[in-house]
Amino acid sequence: MGDDQTVSFGAVRYSVPRQFVREQVWCRVVSEEIAFYARPAQGSGIREIARHRLGTPGNPQINEEHYDGHPLGRSILEPAIRPRGAEEEAFTALGEGSRRWLREAAACGTPRIRREMRQAVELAHIVGAEKVDHALGLATIAGRFDEGDLASILDHLHTGGLLSQVIRADETHSVQPGTSSWSALSR
Repeated sequence: MGDDQTVSFGAVRYSVPRQFVREQVWCRVVSEEIAFYARPAQGSGIREIARHRLGTPGNPQINEEHYDGHPLGRSILEPAIRPRGAEEEAFTALGEGSRRWLREAAACGTPRIRREMRQAVELAHIVGAEKVDHALGLATIAGRFDEGDLASILDHLHTGGLLSQVIRADETHSVQPGTSSWSALSR
């Protein structure tokens, strides 16, 4: 087990109690759960130390109880942003919204991240870093990482649009034609 108190199985991170950091841990799938086992420092035999529902890649399964006394008061440390180069430094300097956007966009596999970052810095020179950072935070919440999304959100905010009108991009708000026309074939 690693220093982050998690074990990776099937591309999913699962938390285990702190006392098992750097210890050998075994796992086994039990129905729709995964159980973790280890040999305690005192005592003999192997015992179950944690159990989680099976997760999916990109969605860690974290039990808050495994992180008691965590110095930051939260269970998961967010990945550290380490800018490489002046371009990345300028983007992350916009604020917390830009750093959240970068984490989420990278986790989603967003294409052309660097281009979007450059555009955000350029927009910050025009409308102000605070507004762009706020829009990046909203884009993160709404899951809007595509080309033009940031400019669209900034425009929406500039024209007095309500925050509740910024919607999450999902199937209910898609312009993709549906399959309802195919239902006539089953008759």
